[in-house]
Amino acid sequence: MFDFLVVGAGFAGAVVAERMARCYGKKVLVIDRRDHVGGNAYDHCNKEGILVHRYGPHIFHTNADQVFQYLSQFTSWRPYEHRVLASVDGKLVPVPINRDTVNRLYNLSLTSDNEVEAFFASRAEARPSVRTSEDVVVSKVGRDLYEKLFRNYTRKQWGKDPSELDALVTARIPVRTNSDDRYFTDRHQAMPKHGYTRLFENMLDHDNIRVALGCDFRYLAANVHYRSLVYTGPVDEFFDFRFGELPYRSLRFQHETLETEYLQPVAVINYPNEHGYTRITEFKHLTGQIHKRTSIVYEFPSSEGDPYYPVPTPENAALYKRYADLAAATKNVHFVGRLATYKYYNMDQVVAQALTLCKHLAAAPDFALSAEPTTAAITAGAGLRAVSAAAG
Repeated sequence: MFDFLVVGAGFAGAVVAERMARCYGKKVLVIDRRDHVGGNAYDHCNKEGILVHRYGPHIFHTNADQVFQYLSQFTSWRPYEHRVLASVDGKLVPVPINRDTVNRLYNLSLTSDNEVEAFFASRAEARPSVRTSEDVVVSKVGRDLYEKLFRNYTRKQWGKDPSELDALVTARIPVRTNSDDRYFTDRHQAMPKHGYTRLFENMLDHDNIRVALGCDFRYLAANVHYRSLVYTGPVDEFFDFRFGELPYRSLRFQHETLETEYLQPVAVINYPNEHGYTRITEFKHLTGQIHKRTSIVYEFPSSEGDPYYPVPTPENAALYKRYADLAAATKNVHFVGRLATYKYYNMDQVVAQALTLCKHLAAAPDFALSAEPTTAAITAGAGLRAVSAAAG
């Protein structure tokens, strides 16, 4: 008998499993249909020995001290500030847009915040209301920068024109008047020193946790005894697509290893316009690894494949609301994470959501300890205590 069956070994599932086991003595079974822990943050050494992110770059950043301190129990950190360039008009320019972006694209010599603000104001188009992603960008920086940097990238990434997407898609990306070229400005910016997979292994390395990989949820749920279910997969799939499928965007990754020490000046270069891919990531910039070769990945957005990004449109929000109401009425099942709540969360937001769920569960009147809370030490690289799918 398990107290919790946790479906999904990504951030949401791993946090819930770790807290329930370590803090409350609960017995937890974590399952995942993939053959590894870590969800989309999974990393591994390729055949050349270079640490790569299988599902594209994952850069950790947060302003939440609680989240950073929590994860610091399971990893040491490598300080890293992410920088991105975009290939536009034969030039590499900083993204998000800043003073240097404007100067390079338009051969200007603006030197102050006020000059850049005046430049944006001279090009911005007034909109009666800001409802779409196009409205956000055009009302801030004008049509030309929108066309050069945003429109085609968004079309490739989402399969829709920015005029069809919720304003939140591009509202996430700041516009700066200074020369700050960091992609994020969060208080904590770092990469797990030994990789994300090691972090997850440390989180799940506990006597009260069992991990089953390569498992089908339907089969295992029918053959394992448990009291409560924590579900981090697609919410529409959980309910057998009762109201229809929720649309997601997927990605196809093309990994390559090159006979050169470095290819790019920064970890990520965006390709908004001419190319079929959206960006190229070079992993050694992220990891700090020293190697005579380098590994890169091309990202090709797709409408088919594993679900990565909920598509933010009013129609999809209305469809999700029907599933959310159904989820809220389902007893002893708790939905957490990007796929289960159909929201485009960053990693730190998923961790915070999972920690909040744990507090909510522990505050319930019928939450009784199965055993004394444990404070067993975490042993780095000790490995997971796993059961196989065949064993049930």
